[in-house]
Amino acid sequence: MRDNEAICLKLFTINKMNYQFITVEGNIGAGKTTLANLLSRHYNARLILEEFADNPFLPKFYEKPDQYAFPLELFFMAERFKQQKEFLQQKDIFQSLTVSDYLFTKCLLFAKVTLPEDEFRLYQRLFEIINQQLTKPDLLIYLHAPVRKLQANIKKRNRSYEQNIPDDYLFNLQETYTHYIRQHNVKTLYVDASNADFLNNPKHLQVIFDALEKDYEDGQYHLSLP
Repeated sequence: MRDNEAICLKLFTINKMNYQFITVEGNIGAGKTTLANLLSRHYNARLILEEFADNPFLPKFYEKPDQYAFPLELFFMAERFKQQKEFLQQKDIFQSLTVSDYLFTKCLLFAKVTLPEDEFRLYQRLFEIINQQLTKPDLLIYLHAPVRKLQANIKKRNRSYEQNIPDDYLFNLQETYTHYIRQHNVKTLYVDASNADFLNNPKHLQVIFDALEKDYEDGQYHLSLP
């Protein structure tokens, strides 16, 4: 009986929201995966995590970006498409909410920064063909942190191939993300993650929980953490 009551309680928590698909996004090192995991645990949600470590071109790209940018981005797009299409087609009556730590459109945003113009135009045509086949998130949570904070997080998680990412690269990605959100009027919780510590500061996490209980029109809604 207690197990059934626990399941019902979790379902009630989920049903307080009008969202079925939430995506957490942000620059490299912004804390996307940490927050997505915590949201998934709190709401008993299905979790889609990007499998970036499976990309064989990633370490090569950071060493020789001009040579490996195109195969890197193609591999990411193919893997993200396969993962999201398979995952979102599955139904689970006990997990009506899905949380992802990446937006499929990030394929295009990263490609815009890493690829020369002619390769980007080709990549964009491929992206537009497959993007229309995927479900769009109901809400985007965007974590915005300054480059110095991103670099500190990158060093802390200590992935060898990330340790020499230039500040300019992170800054260009940041600008591309924010331009996309503004241009497309995406329904977004824009979180100032300059001092975010979702893992160890319950007050920071509670700000997100409280925000998810509200309904929003399209546009940006800025959140500050205490």
